[in-house]
Amino acid sequence: MATSVALRPYRSEDEDASIALWLETWKLAYPSIDFDKRIDWWRARWRSELVPIARIVVAEIEGAMAGFVTIDGTGYLDQLVVGPAHWGSDVARLLMDEAKRLSPEGVTLKVNADNARAINFYKRNGFVKTGDEENSSGRAVDVMEWRP
Repeated sequence: MATSVALRPYRSEDEDASIALWLETWKLAYPSIDFDKRIDWWRARWRSELVPIARIVVAEIEGAMAGFVTIDGTGYLDQLVVGPAHWGSDVARLLMDEAKRLSPEGVTLKVNADNARAINFYKRNGFVKTGDEENSSGRAVDVMEWRP
């Protein structure tokens, strides 16, 4: 039996679940980094930089948050987060499709250059690398773009 994924707009009461999901996924992706020490920074960034300017779409399965995507008015996708229990499912693709629908002229993003899983996902979804940068933590990032 297929599991149904429902997409809906973010609500303020989703904050704790969103932050917990971000923390869980990043801890798995980068176990050598202590993300627990960064949680206050992330919560402040979430509240001041993402929620006020981005459209945030939540993916739910059976009423529980399975993932979310943030995309601002310029087409910049800051976060695409999917719970580990749903890695390899349709959740990430559905969220990406929604981001593209919300930004039909194109989507840009930055992804850690050593995150092969994410880079491969973005490539499968039509993104191409357009540049290299370094993030605030000193990590190399790939700048990627999708155009219709």
